[in-house]
Amino acid sequence: MKLRSIVWIVAVVIFSLVAAGGAVGAEKKDPLAAWKPNFDPSGAQYTYLVSNVSHPVIEGVAAGYRIRDAVWAKSGGRLYVDYRPLSQLGGEKDVIRKLKMGAIQGMLCSSVVAANVGHKLGIVNLPFVVDTFDKLDKLRNTPELYEPFKNCALAEGLMVVDITGYGTYGWATTTPVANLADAGNVNFRIAQAPVNKDTYQAWGLKFTVMPWPDVPQALQTGVITGLDHTPIVCNITKKFEVAKYFTEVNYAQGLFIHLMNKKWYDKLPKDLQQVLIQVIEEESANTRELTKQQQVAQMDAAKAKGIKFFQLSAEDKNTLTQKSQPVIDSWREKIGPEYLDKVMATLEK
Repeated sequence: MKLRSIVWIVAVVIFSLVAAGGAVGAEKKDPLAAWKPNFDPSGAQYTYLVSNVSHPVIEGVAAGYRIRDAVWAKSGGRLYVDYRPLSQLGGEKDVIRKLKMGAIQGMLCSSVVAANVGHKLGIVNLPFVVDTFDKLDKLRNTPELYEPFKNCALAEGLMVVDITGYGTYGWATTTPVANLADAGNVNFRIAQAPVNKDTYQAWGLKFTVMPWPDVPQALQTGVITGLDHTPIVCNITKKFEVAKYFTEVNYAQGLFIHLMNKKWYDKLPKDLQQVLIQVIEEESANTRELTKQQQVAQMDAAKAKGIKFFQLSAEDKNTLTQKSQPVIDSWREKIGPEYLDKVMATLEK
């Protein structure tokens, strides 16, 4: 075969491979296609750029899009909420820095990271303090409890506007965990958050602090054998494909705390300030109800796929509660003794 023919054949093959690769790339679906706005935001006078790390199939995350659409309608197209979930603007710690500088204006921050912004925000992660949906509602709807929580980040230049959630924390595991003895054999992945680390040390359980993107491979390879998270997140993100058991510890509520740059907010016209805050509060309240429903639905869906659920005995839960006391004591001064005691006493009524 002549050299020219060989070169021509090689060129054709290379072109075909490149074209095929381009076709495959073109076929990739936009994971956020279903949430694109049905309006043209280019004419907005003001833009509110908001970040979140998770996927809007979780109701607490989808709240950002509902806020976007309602603000657009109620502001007559003057204010556009440019919502960017799925870590489009970076990881949470990086986004918090950008938020403080004003490079972005808002974020729905996970509660496990929020304690780094203001110590009072860490109260929602303390074990067995805000551990039910009812207690969360009481915290949010009781002014003497919510106002200190809401104002605790002002020194950092940030406002706490409202809260949404992603369910109640427990353990997804690769082996059954029906009691604390079983839990002693598990290596749990926990978030990169100070309250969580303190809690697992107090409980005397083996744990590994690990970034969320590393979890799937770690579960599959056995580097970790358990996951500290909520059934909503575990089912939606397919963690139950490997960890086929879930223990309902129910020790804390997972939240997204809506943080806003105060300097940016203060420069917004008064009527748009009112629209933005009103919409965020209305949609956040609606989302908290949707989250309750989503948790039931996701647990039912997981059970239908064969995931086995366990509940700890009253004795085991009491043991965890007692072991949690040093964590609460160590955070008392950071959060404020009077405030922490008031929250705990009020929520237990």
